[in-house]
Amino acid sequence: METTELTIEEKIVKMLRTVYDPEIPVNVYDLGLIYNVNVDEEKNVTIDMTLTAPNCPAADFIIEDVRMKVESIDEVKNVDIKLVFEPQWDKDMMSEEAKLELGFL
Repeated sequence: METTELTIEEKIVKMLRTVYDPEIPVNVYDLGLIYNVNVDEEKNVTIDMTLTAPNCPAADFIIEDVRMKVESIDEVKNVDIKLVFEPQWDKDMMSEEAKLELGFL
């Protein structure tokens, strides 16, 4: 069972890497906007995520894109996205690839 959950988590991460902030050419996962992904025994997914800024004009678009893409995974039954701002996002949360893409390295 643990192997199945890992596989689902890997699929979720792969899917999250297809979601982009329209103003930044890096996906939300590598930007460090995804704080936590939890898959329970019934295959319900809870995602804690943030935005680069609390007043992000693309917030609704990004959150809905995350929801739709994760829900498209066959094993996933339900997706609950919790928008959090603690800890506050900063560029140090980005992956090395994202930092390189945006010229921070």
